[in-house]
Amino acid sequence: MAETWDVQQLVADGYARVDVELDWVDGPRAGLVDVEGATHYFQCYDVDGDLDEYVVWPASEAVVALEREQWEIFVRWNQRYEAGSAGIESHPAHGGLDARFDELAGLLAQYRQPPPGARHLVADWRFDAGARYRADGTDYWVCWSLVSPSGE
Repeated sequence: MAETWDVQQLVADGYARVDVELDWVDGPRAGLVDVEGATHYFQCYDVDGDLDEYVVWPASEAVVALEREQWEIFVRWNQRYEAGSAGIESHPAHGGLDARFDELAGLLAQYRQPPPGARHLVADWRFDAGARYRADGTDYWVCWSLVSPSGE
């Protein structure tokens, strides 16, 4: 298990909790998080795996509300899954199982693609000791830094 950090220390150190996870493959790949006081999408950019490099772009308040609604559907499913009352086959992302989840996926697809000019940032990840998935976000936090112009 990854080292966990105190939430107050994370905030003091400039970390922001990931509000919505959209993809996780051996680590955070895409989601929503606060960047400089506004909610942004982030998506893994570094194809070589050498850096935690991401593209980051702003999300409107209306889109964030839809993303949070879909996230809450997932969180409720995950709670049932962890309690043993739902199987993986009932995961709402499989499609055809939760009409609202499917509708939101269709509405949000266009916003989940990085636009031209999206910023490139490097992520440093930390974890808190809370539940993995919860209505207010995840157990992981990020602090962003600029990508070095020389790639170092």
